[in-house]
Amino acid sequence: MKILLFCAKGFETMEFSVFVDVMGWARNDYNYDIQVETCGFTKTVVSTFNVPIIVDKTIEEIDLDDYDALAIPGGFEEFDFYEEAYDEKLLELIRKFDSLGKIIATICVGALPLGKSGILKNRKATTYHLRDAYRQKELAAFGVDVVNEPIVVDKNVITSYCPETASGVAFKLLEMLTSKEEMEIVKKAMGF
Repeated sequence: MKILLFCAKGFETMEFSVFVDVMGWARNDYNYDIQVETCGFTKTVVSTFNVPIIVDKTIEEIDLDDYDALAIPGGFEEFDFYEEAYDEKLLELIRKFDSLGKIIATICVGALPLGKSGILKNRKATTYHLRDAYRQKELAAFGVDVVNEPIVVDKNVITSYCPETASGVAFKLLEMLTSKEEMEIVKKAMGF
C-alpha cells in the first residue's frame, strides 16, 4: 500500500510528520506494507515557519494507480498555503482520488481544498474550529455539512478540526488501510 502525502506551500510540519511517523512505525516495527511518498508542486516545499523539505515527486509525476490514499496536512494563510492548496491541479487530484473511492485524510484546514474541489458537497466534514469557527464557516460555504467534532469520517474521507487531532487522523488512516486491531498494536507501541 502507498499513501501520497501532499505538501502545499505553507503546510504545517506537525500535521505532515504524523503520517510519516505512524506509518513508519507500522512498517518498520510490524512489517505493515505501507509506504509514504511525499509530493508537492515543486521539488522543495517551504512549510509554515519557513522549514523547507524536499519531496519525492512533483504533482506532474503522480500516477493515481500507484496510491491507496491521499493525505493533506493543513497550513497557514500567512505562509501562502491557499495559493497551492486551491490550485486546480490539486483540486483535480482530489476529485480523482474521491471518484475512485480512495481514502483521503486531512488535518485542520487541509479539508478546505476538499471543500473547494466539490467532493464534500452535502457530506459531513470538519476543519479548524477556533477563532469564532471562521474556517468552518468557509467550509460550510462549499455546501459541506460541517460537524464540530475533533475527527469526522464520511465514507472515504477523514477530516479534523485542529493540529491536536493530527495523530488521531494518522491512526484512523492506518485503521482504514489495515484493521482496527492492527492500528491498535501500533498506537499502543507509540504510547498512545
